[in-house]
Amino acid sequence: MIDFRPVANIIGWLLVALGSIMLVPMCVDLAYNNPDWKVFLISSFLTVTAGGLLVMATSNAQSAGLTLRQSFLVTTLSWSVLPVFGAIPLEMALDHVNWTDAIFEAMSGITTTGATVFAGLDTMPPGILLWRSTLQWLGGLGIVLVALIFLPVMKVGGMQHFRSEGFDTMGKVLPRAADISWMLLQIYTGLTILCAAAYLVSGMNAFDAVNHALSTLSTGGFSTRDTSFTNYNASAHWVSVAFMWLAGLPFIRFLQLINGAWQPLFRDIQIRAYFRWTLYAIGAVLAYRLLNEEGDIEGIVRETVFNVVSMFSGTGFGSADVTAWGDFPILVLIVTGFIGACTASTGCSIKVFRYLVLFEAIKAQLKQLVYPNRVIPLHLDGRRLDEEVVVSVVVMFTAFVVGFGVLTVLLSLSGLEMRTAVTAAWTSICNVGPAYGAEVGPTGAMHDFPTFAKWLMILAMLMGRLEMVAVLVLVLPRFWRG
Repeated sequence: MIDFRPVANIIGWLLVALGSIMLVPMCVDLAYNNPDWKVFLISSFLTVTAGGLLVMATSNAQSAGLTLRQSFLVTTLSWSVLPVFGAIPLEMALDHVNWTDAIFEAMSGITTTGATVFAGLDTMPPGILLWRSTLQWLGGLGIVLVALIFLPVMKVGGMQHFRSEGFDTMGKVLPRAADISWMLLQIYTGLTILCAAAYLVSGMNAFDAVNHALSTLSTGGFSTRDTSFTNYNASAHWVSVAFMWLAGLPFIRFLQLINGAWQPLFRDIQIRAYFRWTLYAIGAVLAYRLLNEEGDIEGIVRETVFNVVSMFSGTGFGSADVTAWGDFPILVLIVTGFIGACTASTGCSIKVFRYLVLFEAIKAQLKQLVYPNRVIPLHLDGRRLDEEVVVSVVVMFTAFVVGFGVLTVLLSLSGLEMRTAVTAAWTSICNVGPAYGAEVGPTGAMHDFPTFAKWLMILAMLMGRLEMVAVLVLVLPRFWRG
């Protein structure tokens, strides 16, 4: 029988923290003389009260650490409960927003997807804009911690890549994990501050710089403008490219770099693959555009680099109408979204590490067909791959592909035309952000989607961010009987 008290206790503390953070956009609205500060005050009170009551009710919970089943529950419930409370100020402050839209926006923020149902961002209250960016920043940090602490326990995070380097926390959530979490928070905050400063120097005003820094380091993609980066200058574009790409790297490598170990950062096989594949995608799109377009070469290069890095990292910022480039560039961007960034980054989707494992498994299988009597062990970057790692990757791929197919069909049945259904399924399950099609608004907003389609995407964003298996395991009767 699962003891739910430790799980509820953690959720309670997370709600207390979330409610406390709501006071930041409240102060911003006060500074701008916006009456919505009252909305954040009420939302903060409700969230802190709910969390506090949950903490008090579970104060007798064991503190020895989480079991395997409790780890599954706390991970999934955290990403399910927090968006509900994060949606409260959105629903209360905006007259045209219902609960479905508010939860959609909050889930998109927490999962760092970046898909939005909001239009008119340029005139939206500053507190609401900051809250959207803050949700993404919290979600970006949260997924790094989940990848390092919880997902290794579940055998689905791909963090076995770091096992030999002393950062693995297999078993229960150990005190060492708390130390790593604190160091990662400092690194994440430091990079966010550097990004905001760089945006400020590039010409953004202070408010936009802070919001975009929060969205950039989390690879979230929420902007303060309907046109995203289209109307910002070239310097801001290149700043964004640099920090989006950095956010796609394993944050554990930054920790090692600060501690004086620079070799892992430059020798990491998935970082090298991430760099190469990004260049391949940029080269393919750039060659196509240069052959088919005329105009400013610098602008074409900058737009291409910006949007490819944005999609590959899962950020979803836009600096141009990519649908005008042609079908081939769109296909390349969709493929990069299916790949995603590195394990233990704030990036999304399947992740580079799993593709590397899958490629090795395919190569080994082909060799086995040629030499059926040979034993062919799997190796990656000089290390032998455990069978459980390979199995977990294959299961993840299978769940991801099947989930994408089922979601596409269901979205199509909800009333969306096929192109919209395919890209909506892609953007939500890969946590990328944009979608393309007739039902998508001119600013990229999805407010005209059917309610059923929005709830399907809400579920897909949750499952995609928690890497499918971590959510699907909860529907197994054996999980609850164990």
